[in-house]
Amino acid sequence: MTRPTFYSGTKNASSWAMRAWLALRAAELDFEEVVIDIRRPQRFNNLEKIGEFSPPAAVPVLDTGNSVIFDSLAIMEFANDLSDGRLLPVDTELRARARSLMAWQHSGLSDICQRISFESSFYSEKRELTQLEQAECQRLFSCFEDCLSLSGGPFLFKEVSLADFVHTPGVFRLTRHGADLSRWPMTRAWTREIAANPLVAEWMNEADQLPHIWIDEYLIPGEDIRLAG
Repeated sequence: MTRPTFYSGTKNASSWAMRAWLALRAAELDFEEVVIDIRRPQRFNNLEKIGEFSPPAAVPVLDTGNSVIFDSLAIMEFANDLSDGRLLPVDTELRARARSLMAWQHSGLSDICQRISFESSFYSEKRELTQLEQAECQRLFSCFEDCLSLSGGPFLFKEVSLADFVHTPGVFRLTRHGADLSRWPMTRAWTREIAANPLVAEWMNEADQLPHIWIDEYLIPGEDIRLAG
């Protein structure tokens, strides 16, 4: 049997690859990982090569040996199928709600804190979240708190699921910027559970060792960098 190949991205930049990687590892799929350098300027040539076998010319991509799966959400669903459905809730309505959370992230998360990229999670100096960004977080944290209240925790649907994995990069981009979670105690505990997950820790430990990738849109014109709390 051909060993699948997972084309990932630079670990402190490719949040989409992280989501798919977590799902595949949780499904215990044995695969070869090929990390594609998506830093500029080499990203253009590297992704052009990916485009030779994957229509979007982007990462992540999973080549099973029989087919090419080229979307992070599709790869995550594939991982769930491989694990006999254990990465999503068994209950039909809960499973649909989990997929709603996944789809919300996949469609852009309503542009919540859009200047706070995954790359900025790794900056040694971070700016504080603006009042608007803190307000935007409230909608997201309230949603998480509702899920956790219903499930009882420690994860969004009691057991760790794709819904947790899909929001994992967001957990780091917001908590590492000092997002205020005091009003959402179950969400705060959940973020700690996410960070302590061995698969998450493996990815983040490697990402933390890499050179920072600067995103120009991170700063707000006219404001100084201040250390996040």
